[in-house]
Amino acid sequence: MTAAHPSLTTAEALLADGTTVELRPLGPDDHRAVLDLHAAGMSEESRRMRFFGVSRNAPAQAADRLCGPSRTGVLALGAWAGDELVGEADCELLDEPSRTAELALAVADRWHHRGVATLLLEHLVHAARAAGIRFFEADTLYGNQAVHQVFADLGLPVRRHHARGEVRIRVPLDEGDEHYRSAVDERGRRADVASLAALLRPASVAVVGASRREGSVGGTVLAKIRQGGFAGPLWAVNPHAREIGGELAYPSVSALPAVPDLAVLAVPAGAVPGVAEECGEAGVRALVVLTSGLGPQEAGRLIRACRRHSMRLVGPNSLGLAQTDPAVRLDAEFGGAFTRPGTAGVAVQSGGVGIALLSRLTWLGIGVSSFVSLGDKYDVSGNDLLQWWEADGRTDLALLHLESFGSPRAFARTARRVTRTIPVLTVDAGRSTAGRRAAASHTAAAATPTVTREALFRQAGITATRSIDELVAAAALFHAQPLPAPRGAVAVVSNAGGIGILAADACAEVGLALPELPQGLAELLPAGASVRNPVDTTAAVTPVELTHLLRALEEEPAVDAILVCLVPTALGAATGEDPVRALVEGPARRRVPVVAVLLDQQVPVRYRSCADGGVLPAYSDAVAAARALVHARDRARRLAEPPSAPVAAPDCDRQAARSLVDGYLTAHPGGGWLDPLSTADLLAAYGLPLTTTVWVRDEQAAVAAADGLRGLGHDAKVALKAYWPGQVHKSAVGAVRTGLATDADVREAYREFTKRFGAELVGAVVQPMAAPGLELLAGVVQDRVFGPLVVLGLGGTATEVLADRVARLAPLSERDLTTMVTELRSAPLLFGRHGGAAVDLAAVRSVLTGLSLLAEDLPELVEADLNPVIVRPDGAVCVDARVRLERRPSFDPYLRRLRRPAAAGPAFEEE
Repeated sequence: MTAAHPSLTTAEALLADGTTVELRPLGPDDHRAVLDLHAAGMSEESRRMRFFGVSRNAPAQAADRLCGPSRTGVLALGAWAGDELVGEADCELLDEPSRTAELALAVADRWHHRGVATLLLEHLVHAARAAGIRFFEADTLYGNQAVHQVFADLGLPVRRHHARGEVRIRVPLDEGDEHYRSAVDERGRRADVASLAALLRPASVAVVGASRREGSVGGTVLAKIRQGGFAGPLWAVNPHAREIGGELAYPSVSALPAVPDLAVLAVPAGAVPGVAEECGEAGVRALVVLTSGLGPQEAGRLIRACRRHSMRLVGPNSLGLAQTDPAVRLDAEFGGAFTRPGTAGVAVQSGGVGIALLSRLTWLGIGVSSFVSLGDKYDVSGNDLLQWWEADGRTDLALLHLESFGSPRAFARTARRVTRTIPVLTVDAGRSTAGRRAAASHTAAAATPTVTREALFRQAGITATRSIDELVAAAALFHAQPLPAPRGAVAVVSNAGGIGILAADACAEVGLALPELPQGLAELLPAGASVRNPVDTTAAVTPVELTHLLRALEEEPAVDAILVCLVPTALGAATGEDPVRALVEGPARRRVPVVAVLLDQQVPVRYRSCADGGVLPAYSDAVAAARALVHARDRARRLAEPPSAPVAAPDCDRQAARSLVDGYLTAHPGGGWLDPLSTADLLAAYGLPLTTTVWVRDEQAAVAAADGLRGLGHDAKVALKAYWPGQVHKSAVGAVRTGLATDADVREAYREFTKRFGAELVGAVVQPMAAPGLELLAGVVQDRVFGPLVVLGLGGTATEVLADRVARLAPLSERDLTTMVTELRSAPLLFGRHGGAAVDLAAVRSVLTGLSLLAEDLPELVEADLNPVIVRPDGAVCVDARVRLERRPSFDPYLRRLRRPAAAGPAFEEE
C-alpha cells in the first residue's frame, strides 16, 4: 500500500459553505505545500492539538513522511483550494492482522469550521476500505473538542479510551454503513444548498455579452431581468457599448463597480473560457452559460475555471433560469413569456422542452418557484435542484426533464428522500433507444436503457410520464387535489352512458379498480339512472342532483376517487341546468380527489375555478384523466409504505470471492467468462444455490463422476455439458445432453461432444438432473453509469420469447424482494393457482439477495446469468450459470464529489 493506491483518486467536492476544493493524493511534488501547511498554515497550538502518534512530527518530518521516499505504507490525501493546500488527512497501517491504521488530520487555521476535515475523512474512509483497512485509530488530547466533534458528526461508530488526559479514538470502518451514508447525505445537502445560493438567490447580476442588437440573446435576457422586477444591481458587460437597454454597460467584468453574485454569459463559444476565468478571478460565485457549441478544449477550460474559483455552473447551451421568490424576482431566461410565480420547481435539459413546459404551466395556472434550464449539464444537475427545492420552503411540486444522469445512484438516493415530502414528476425521455441490447447473456439483453431508467424512477419514488402533456396532466391533479387512498378505487359518473363506459375502460386499462356502488344511490338521481359503476345519471340530471350524488360518493367507504364525465346536451341548454355547476359550485378539494372530463373542452387539461376559490382539474379525454389518477394512486401507495431498509447481508465469504476475482483478473487482464468451477465457487461464496457440479476432462472421468453423483443419493439420471473458454449459450450450439441414465449414455454423449467440438473442447461438467419445477431467470448486469441492475423473470428456453421480467437497481431493499416477484406477469404460477402448491418464495428472495450483494461487493462482476433457476415448494436450485468479469475501478456512488462531464473529454485533465 502506497500513496499511489488506486483507491486514492482525484475529485472535486463542496465544503460546508459551498466552496469547491480539489481532493487528490499527496506525492513527492507536494513536499513544499505540506511543509507550508504544517509550518505556516497552522499555529503552534493547532500543531499541539493535532493527533499524536505518527503525526507528532515537526513540519519537515511530516512533509518527509507524507511526500518523501519513505511514504510507503501511508495513504495521504490533500485538499486544495486553488493552489493552496488547506488540509490533509493520512493513515498508516499499524497492525496487519487487525488491519488497523493510525489516522492524522491537519487543517490550515484560516480554513477551520468549513468542513475540510470531515470531507477529507470521508474520502480517506473510502480509500482505506478499498485498501482492506478495517479500523482507524488516533490519539488526541482530551480538550480537543473540535476534533471530537468531527468524529461525533462523522456517522461511523466511535469508541474512546481515556488515559492521562489523552483519548484513544478507534473507528470501525465496516459498521453502521446506512447511518454513515445518511450523515454524508445531510452534509452533502447542506453544502449543495449553500453553493447554489449565488445562483438561485443572487443579490446582483451581470449579463456578459449583452448586445444592443434587436433579438440578441444577451440583450433579451438583460431586458427580461429588469422588466421582471429584479431589484438588485444589474450590469451589462460589452466592450463596444456604454449603455444597453437603459442599463450602464462596462467593458469587462473586472471593470464593474462591484462583484456580481451571478454572471450570465452570452458570448461566442471561443470566448466563454476566458470570460469564465475573468469572472472567477473577480470573485463571481455562479455562472449561467447560454452559449452552445463548445468544443472539448473549451469545455475543459470552462470547468477548470469554475472549479478553481468555486463557481457553480448552469449550462452551457442553457435557456437560462428564473427565481420567482418575491425577495429575488429574477427572470434570466430567453423564453417567450415571463415565468409565473408559484410553487412548482422545474428543471429541464432541453430548452425547447423548457419553453413548452413553462407555457403549459403558465396557461394552466400552475406557477413556478424556480426554473433552471440545465442545458449540457456540465455542473448543476437535477440532483442539485432536488436538494434546493427540498430546502427552499416554497416548492411543493418538482418537475424534471432529464436526458442523462451523471450519478444515477446518488440521484435515486436523494429522490427517495425528497419524494417523501414533495411529488417529483419526470418525462421519461429517450424510450426510442430502448431496443434490445446485443448481449451474450439473457440478463444483459434484458437490461435495456428503458428497463434501467424505469427501475431508477420506480425505486426513487419518481412519477415517470411518457410525454409533456401527460406530465402536465398529472401535475394538475397533484397540485389541486388530495391523493386517493392507496387502493385507488374509482367511481365513474357520466351523464351519457357510452362515455361513462369508455371512461371506465380507461380506468381499468391503467389498473384502477371500479368498486360496486350501493343501489340506494339511485334515489338521488332521475328515473332511469343506473348506479352500477360507471354511474349513468342520464342527460336529465340536474346540478342539484349531481351535487347530492357527489357528496354521497365522497362519503362512500369503497370510493377513493371520483371521475366525472360530462357532455353538453340539448336538454341542459334548453333548461339552463348545466351539470358542470355541480362541480364548480362545490368545494374544490374534497375528502377524495375529484377530476372532470369535459368532452367539449378544446385543450387537454385546464383548471375550473370553484366557489371556494380552489380549482378543479378538467380533462378533455378520459384516458388522460385515468392516467393522472393512476399516477396519484401510485404515489399514495409509495407514501403509505414505510421506508424499506437494504437487504440484510447473509453469511457470505467476501474474502474468498475477492481472492477469486483478483486471481482471475491477474491471469486474464482483459477479463472474460469464468470457467464452470470458478463460477460455482463464486456463487457458493454468496449462498447462491448452484447444483452440484463436477468438472471432468475425459470420457472416463465423466462416467466416474456420474457414478459418484448416483452414490450421493442423486437421481439416477445426469446432465453432461461441454465446455470451452468463452462459451456462453450451451443449448444453442448443442453442448448439453440431459437425462443420461447409464454409463453407456454418458460415454456416448461425451464421444459426441469430442466429435462435434474437436480441439475446442477442454472438458465438461456433470450435474444431477434437477427435479421439475418452475424455471426462472435471475441475474445481474453492471451498467457503467447506473451501476448493478438485478433482473428476475420467467426462465428456461422461452425467456426471450415471453420477456416476462422485472428489474431493480442494487442495492435491493426488502420491499424490492417482494415486488420483484409480485410484478411478474407469471406471479400466479409462483403463488400457486387452481389449488397448486406455491414455490418457496423465501428461496427466490435469497437468490435476489445474493445477487444484489455480489454485485455491490464486486464491481468487476459485469454479468451474472443464472438460467434456469428451478423453484419448487421445497427450495430453489440453479442448474446453469455464467459469470463475466472485467477490471473496473473502485467507485463509491455516494461519496461526495462534483461530477466530471464527459463533454469536457481529456481536456479537463490538462493543465
